[in-house]
Amino acid sequence: MSKGITSRETDYSQWYNELVVKADLAEHSAVRGCMVIKPYGYAIWEKMQAALDKMFKDTGHSNAYFPLFIPKSFFSKEASHVEGFATECAVVTHYRLKNDGTGNIVVDEEAKLEEELIVRPTSETIIWNTYKGWIESYRDLPILVNQWANVVRWEMRTRLFLRTAEFLWQEGHTAHATKEEALAEAEQMLNVYADFAENWLALPVIRGRKTENERFAGALDTLCIEALMQDGKALQAGTSHFLGQNFAKAFDVKFTAKDGKLDYVWATSWGVSTRLMGALIMAHSDDQGLVLPPKLAPIQVVIVPIFKTEEERMAIGALADTLISELKSKGISIKYDDRDTHRPGFKFAEWELKGVPVRIAVGTRDMQQGTVEIARRDTQAKETVSQAGLADRVEQLLIDIQQQIYNKAAAFREANTVSVDTYEEFKRVLEEEGGFVAAHWDGTRETEQLIKEETKATIRCIPLNNPLEQGTCVRTGKPSIQRVLFARAY
Repeated sequence: MSKGITSRETDYSQWYNELVVKADLAEHSAVRGCMVIKPYGYAIWEKMQAALDKMFKDTGHSNAYFPLFIPKSFFSKEASHVEGFATECAVVTHYRLKNDGTGNIVVDEEAKLEEELIVRPTSETIIWNTYKGWIESYRDLPILVNQWANVVRWEMRTRLFLRTAEFLWQEGHTAHATKEEALAEAEQMLNVYADFAENWLALPVIRGRKTENERFAGALDTLCIEALMQDGKALQAGTSHFLGQNFAKAFDVKFTAKDGKLDYVWATSWGVSTRLMGALIMAHSDDQGLVLPPKLAPIQVVIVPIFKTEEERMAIGALADTLISELKSKGISIKYDDRDTHRPGFKFAEWELKGVPVRIAVGTRDMQQGTVEIARRDTQAKETVSQAGLADRVEQLLIDIQQQIYNKAAAFREANTVSVDTYEEFKRVLEEEGGFVAAHWDGTRETEQLIKEETKATIRCIPLNNPLEQGTCVRTGKPSIQRVLFARAY
């Protein structure tokens, strides 16, 4: 098959856009800014969901579901929260359509809602209004709830998976009796996200804290994981927020403590979205197509028979049946591509484009010699191996591929993280090389904003356990006690 994908070096953005579509992950919909996630793309998202959902439940969380529509008045109760989302909200004003008598369907002006409804951009307000009815005393705490849902943020400039008007995500919302419990929860969930990113996405991440400028609207503290893409731009891969008592006070959610005193509940929220699909693509894939970590690949192994006669096809099919049975017994997902409508070369290119980690080719000569050809997607290396013990070999190969994909991404990040001490060097690295730039900052919002305006770089995070180091801010020359990570970002 002809892939026709623009190379990363020629135009990284175009490469990404074409790959998402040609690998059958997603496409633009008839609704401006929204996407259709196709079956192959959704299968990857389902594997992400399954892994994360287990991790959430292993840490004591349960799933629930809350309304898509939120009364506008709820947003007015937490000023910084509504300010953070006001420009991205879709608003429902009417509840009925009618025929205007000429065959056109129009909004029935008499069916105006008494109060406008906001299409969920995030659920803190509706959930904390609900928690008011769930919480009376310390015995009702903690509440550890997660929701898998869609949200709408009316983005003007969109890109499949990375930024769309509607996207899929999970959002955790927890309620606690003490500040310490809530802080521990926020940190625990950050570590869950980092574990998932590194061990499933094969994506090395930096755990850090957002600056006040970059903090989630309504939060007292935002923790994050930041990853580096192959074009040198950063991508925020997950966030966990300590909300303090802000939302409890906004919705009057109090509880009676063990000592009999009445106090406001402490809160967290945390989430990741289909943006992780974009991270998966941009961190690992190449000019030939997707490179998928085996743990998230919908198809981990494809077997392609090479035959000329029906007799050869049947003989190879019998071997394939045995291999499929052995591989499935190890929990490996497998596809036997015996289509007679396409040549083997077409199939090789198709499964390479779709990022299947391991390809096994079997021809008549292989049948005679008791061998198969194995090709790994990440390095494109091929080797001829014995059919004996093949399932064990493939199982180990998948483990190795998962690790090697991570190692490659980690090496890339290491090579593209530099420390600078002058503003001239800071700007040069951003312009010519990209990547993470560790530099001193004077701690003020004004300087952070100034650097953003002048270089388009933002402070991605203040790394957790960041070593203290005396220095001077690269922009103002004022004293600083630590470096922070800057980057241009998605």
